[in-house]
Amino acid sequence: MAPKTVTLNTALLALAWVVGVEILAGIAILYLGLPGLAVTGAARLIQTALILWVVFRHEHGFANVGLNKADWISGLKAGLIWSAGFGAVAGLGFGIFYLLGYNALFWIRAPLPAGFERGLYFLVGGLIAPIWEEIFFRGVVYGYLRRWGVLIALIATTAVFVLLHSVQGFPLNQIVGGVVFALAYEKSGKLLVPITIHILGNLAIFTLSLL
Repeated sequence: MAPKTVTLNTALLALAWVVGVEILAGIAILYLGLPGLAVTGAARLIQTALILWVVFRHEHGFANVGLNKADWISGLKAGLIWSAGFGAVAGLGFGIFYLLGYNALFWIRAPLPAGFERGLYFLVGGLIAPIWEEIFFRGVVYGYLRRWGVLIALIATTAVFVLLHSVQGFPLNQIVGGVVFALAYEKSGKLLVPITIHILGNLAIFTLSLL
């Protein structure tokens, strides 16, 4: 079942709330000296709630962003299957590079903070942020752009997804992730599928970065 499209009004209102909260979060971090990771986590929760409110009000429910309540369990199961398959392929690729003398884990390593912030990093980056990103990027942005075709929606959302992630070096994780998440949503029409893949993928990368 292919994803449904959302209206321009929904997309613009969701974008406005995201930008507004992001500006306030930046002010809190830069000028008030509040801890960046905690503020980011709070901002993502607020943005998620506001986006869902906009969708519920203007799309008359959550079905148009792939969050039909009847599909939650099947979406979660499909996400686990996708994650297992993607993990197997990634593991095979890492193994091949290792045999060739390359440590592929270096390419996906995440810079983890120390102490208490490490647990907060896992919570924000491994759970809160993936849910927000999938609801916004795939549910809303991809859902709006899809009226012009899958390829345009996939390229555009992946490009924005990559640009909004601050990384050093080549953004391999973000490019692969953006494509996989969009394809998973396109094939299933259920947002829980890319949400599950995204959460498990981030947690796997963070865990491997501890090695």
